[in-house]
Amino acid sequence: MFRTFVAFVVLSLLGVHPGWAAGQPDGAALSPVEPVLLADTTAVAPAQPFTVGLLVRMAPGWHTYWQNSGDSGLPVTVDWKLPPGWKAGPLQWPLPHKYVEEGDMVTFGYEGEVLLLAEVTPPAELPAEGNAMLEASASWLACEKKCMPGSATVVLSLPVGTNAQPANAELFAKFRAQLPRPGPLPFALRWRPGDTETTIKVKGAPAGARLEFYPLIPASIHPETIPPDLIRLPLPAEKPAVIRGLLLVETNGKREGWMVSNGPSTASGAAVLPAQTGGGNPPAKLTVWRALGFGFLGGLILNLMPCVLPVIALKIFGFLHQAGESRVQVFRSGLAFVAGIFAWFLGLATLIVAARAAGTQVTWAFQFQNPAFVLGMMLLVFIFALNLLGVFELWLPGTGKLAELSERKGYTGAFLHGMFATLLATPCTAPFLGSALAFAFTQSAPVTLAMFASIAAGMSAPYLLLTARPGWMKYLPKPGLWMVRLKQAMGFLMLGTVVWLLGVLGSQTGSGSAVGAAWILLGLGAACWVFGTWFTPGAKGFQKILTLAVMAGLLAAGVLLASRENAPAAAGWEPWSPERVDALQKEGTPVFIDFTADWCLNCKYNERFVLATPPVREALRGFATLKADWTKGDPQITAALKRLDKAAVPVYVVLPANGGPPEVLSELLTQRAVLDALNRNR
Repeated sequence: MFRTFVAFVVLSLLGVHPGWAAGQPDGAALSPVEPVLLADTTAVAPAQPFTVGLLVRMAPGWHTYWQNSGDSGLPVTVDWKLPPGWKAGPLQWPLPHKYVEEGDMVTFGYEGEVLLLAEVTPPAELPAEGNAMLEASASWLACEKKCMPGSATVVLSLPVGTNAQPANAELFAKFRAQLPRPGPLPFALRWRPGDTETTIKVKGAPAGARLEFYPLIPASIHPETIPPDLIRLPLPAEKPAVIRGLLLVETNGKREGWMVSNGPSTASGAAVLPAQTGGGNPPAKLTVWRALGFGFLGGLILNLMPCVLPVIALKIFGFLHQAGESRVQVFRSGLAFVAGIFAWFLGLATLIVAARAAGTQVTWAFQFQNPAFVLGMMLLVFIFALNLLGVFELWLPGTGKLAELSERKGYTGAFLHGMFATLLATPCTAPFLGSALAFAFTQSAPVTLAMFASIAAGMSAPYLLLTARPGWMKYLPKPGLWMVRLKQAMGFLMLGTVVWLLGVLGSQTGSGSAVGAAWILLGLGAACWVFGTWFTPGAKGFQKILTLAVMAGLLAAGVLLASRENAPAAAGWEPWSPERVDALQKEGTPVFIDFTADWCLNCKYNERFVLATPPVREALRGFATLKADWTKGDPQITAALKRLDKAAVPVYVVLPANGGPPEVLSELLTQRAVLDALNRNR
């Protein structure tokens, strides 16, 4: 997803004239937005609040943005310049609309016209007569197939007096009706937190209603509505303490909205978000013993979580194979497995206690916030999955398969098996576990250690019982072909875990890193297949050496492809400047110029799906490629756009080598159009 994190601070210097007319050509002196400052009263009185609205009119086909613009764009901003003693409240935003644009990018905004409201309060003392002058500097970004930033200073003069009458009543009533509703919801919400997503269950909404959630904090999530009454909120890697946003309910064409939050809310700036959970009951206060019980139950249920189940299934296979061994051997192997579970949980608790003592705030599964750890886990789980699917078997020199290791090594393997199962369990939160963990993170070190020990005890309990009572294993199914098939099915579940980890990595470091990791997985998978095919116990020394060399080459190829994927897509682009263009033209070098901005949705789409494609990159060889970045409203770029009779981006210009007239391409590029233009101007 493409979203700017840098505020544009000089757009007010662009001097775009705030006027437009439908059907006029794209020109530097025209703006698709007309701002007007209005009041709901004809006069002002001392200390009597009234409402001022910034009316933003947009040309047909253009739209501006809500307070959270979504994957692209920038919201309207208003900087008030009021007389001394006057105060303006936060902007009140009418219900926006959602736009799904190129590349499945989602934005929130308005078309046609919108009135952004603010309550203004005069001081207790005002002159007996005269006019009060209200002034505001407004900035916006308007987009159609191209995007155009704009700004203007708007002024409103109101007489001082007690004869105030309503003004602009119809317009203000129309947009007040579109504001989020105050007060409690007419139906109940149940928030269900999770590690990778939070869900909102809406109970009591009107039949046939369409539900939507427009996020504010965190701003970058993409909610998904599952009819009729469930909303999924995928969470970023850095999980927010509180989720806030606009819940919109549409029934028979009528739209209503409420600001909702899953916790206490003290929003700053323009977003005023009352805490609202829709009547949910607060959880009962946890005692230490209740929390320990919840931890035990949560640990027990962890065995059924999707990220743990495949590993647990393998341990059950181990029990089946051990059914004919002595009780002592089975019990010791089970104790080693349980010891691995306890070692991981208590080690994690120790790290958390130490981090807290150092003043660092940590949470459950904090290690998964480290991209390097996520990548390492992904590779380890992928190898495990390929092993389950039969791509290769682990052999040691002079022995049979891993399952036929000596008794001592078997205990070590059981211990590591327990640690690995628990490692995969940490990103999961089972029922009861959330409350127990929330309690543990607020307690003293001994209580925190005890809480994690209770979770370990819950997760260990089934295996401890089976190893203490080997006779109960007779109730397990007898070994057979079904075990091979189930083992393969578990391999596919492990691949599902790999996909999930790939998504985590992508949300942390971007889609390029996720694709790069996929190339590494491909190289690793091929290397594992080579290992399983040729690195066998009966293989000769030369064959084994050759096999290892081929494996190393495959891994290196995966890493090389990953590094190329993570390289900048537009490698070789230079910053644009008039001086650089002149110098290149004098040298007789053809030039391709990309006028772009971080907040421009179409710019990013063209860059990703046209300019970054191999045929276009190959065709650009021999051209000087210049990028004119207009994100912060560079005055030189503005002047260059005016000379091209343009006032918005994207703009793509090809300057031929012979110094002929520039060729300006369409705002929506195609690979064919770019290639043809480059061939004409070489």
